Amino acid sequence: MTPGSSRPLWQRGTPYVLLLPSMLFMALLFGWPMIQGISEAFRSPDGAGLDNWRRMVDEPHFWDAVRNTLLLIVTVIPLQFVLALGMGLLLQTKLRFSRFYFYLWAAPLAVSDLAAGLVWLSIFTDRGFLNSALSDLGLGTFSWLSYQNTSTMLLAVVLAEIWRSTSLVLVIVVAGMQMIPKEYDEAGQVFGGSSWQRLRHVTLPLLKPNLQVALILRTIMGMQTFAVAQALTGENFPLLVGETYKWFAQLQNPAVASAVALLVLTLSLMSSAAYLRLLRRSGAEEGAR
Repeated sequence: MTPGSSRPLWQRGTPYVLLLPSMLFMALLFGWPMIQGISEAFRSPDGAGLDNWRRMVDEPHFWDAVRNTLLLIVTVIPLQFVLALGMGLLLQTKLRFSRFYFYLWAAPLAVSDLAAGLVWLSIFTDRGFLNSALSDLGLGTFSWLSYQNTSTMLLAVVLAEIWRSTSLVLVIVVAGMQMIPKEYDEAGQVFGGSSWQRLRHVTLPLLKPNLQVALILRTIMGMQTFAVAQALTGENFPLLVGETYKWFAQLQNPAVASAVALLVLTLSLMSSAAYLRLLRRSGAEEGAR
């Protein structure tokens, strides 16, 4: 006999009854719009079909948007994690004014995507602060955001994204570091472990759940990058979410916009599942050792 089988039926069903309103709310808020979006993506004048997907793929900037989105993710996320870990380790040393530094580094969390893009636009535009500084030094000016200079456009978007969203990773990393008992690091010191060895064999393994959450969140947010690039480059640096906006707002075609949005959702889910699988496998291998 299981522990809960002796209770009356109405008591066993109470948790589900209490969860029912929130489940209904989530279904209405997310489930129904998702079903509508999926059906819209496969809807065509002749019925269900792949016409919207063919139009999406045949659009001239689509593959550039896919390339730029993936390139932005593989460039920004590793740099953000290195910076966040470095800043978190600095804060752990209890250096002077460390609380002030934390608030300073976390300040970009309060800045919207569009505002961050406009801030960096004032730096990289032809008459911006960077060109003014270069001109004062006698080094000439450069068109950083010209459509002919894709590498510098990528650089501008990468720097803006790092400045805007590294703070999110930092907050998650610092929260995880505060949960690690100091005795573990002290034990590593007693056994002669160097700073690098303690980081590799003590801090990082214990931070793994936090890093996993941060990695999934940042990848999903990276897939959704739009306002920063839009403010800096307009349509010269296309991204997948920008394609969704263009099809919906400019081309007045919500069906193809739904197809692009569904593609972004699929890529986000696939990357999250891959992260969970790889991290679970690596954890199992470490446990076997």
